[in-house]
Amino acid sequence: MLIPKRTKYRKQFRGRMKGKANRGNTIAHGQYGLVALEPAWITNRQIEAARIAMTRYIRRGGQVWIKIFPDKPVTAKPAETRMGSGKGSPEYWVAVVKPGRVLFEMAGVPKEIAAEAMRLAGHKLPIKTKFIVSDHQGDVYVPVVNETLADAKKAAHAAYEQEHAQEAAAAEAKEGGESHEG
Repeated sequence: MLIPKRTKYRKQFRGRMKGKANRGNTIAHGQYGLVALEPAWITNRQIEAARIAMTRYIRRGGQVWIKIFPDKPVTAKPAETRMGSGKGSPEYWVAVVKPGRVLFEMAGVPKEIAAEAMRLAGHKLPIKTKFIVSDHQGDVYVPVVNETLADAKKAAHAAYEQEHAQEAAAAEAKEGGESHEG
């Protein structure tokens, strides 16, 4: 379970999750990523559940990076306690996530396996997420969006059909050229 070793203060204000993520919004280590589409507090338990789901699916092949860390304490008062007498004690830890933040990264596995592993991890999180593929250009990773695995399969199938159509047209042109000669 992820938890800070020590903090400067035991308790924090709740804060706001306004705007988009301007840090941690690109893929830095791996080839594939899981991006948050909504703002949320993600607990250390949810992060761990998502990590386990991914590593189980890829069968310990490849590598996974967790790009968020739960460093914000959330306090709660005991049940059936009267109002007043101060703030409650810290109960669990959360990571503050804004839209556009890369939550997890993965490398060393095929795209289809990575997409399915990230989909399973996304189901463990309380927000909508999106699978992205990095397009390595120089030293900067530019995320290329792939909505779902089905879309990726459709695109691959369309490319396959187009390739075969070109081959058929070339073969037809070759046959047509031979028939005119003879």
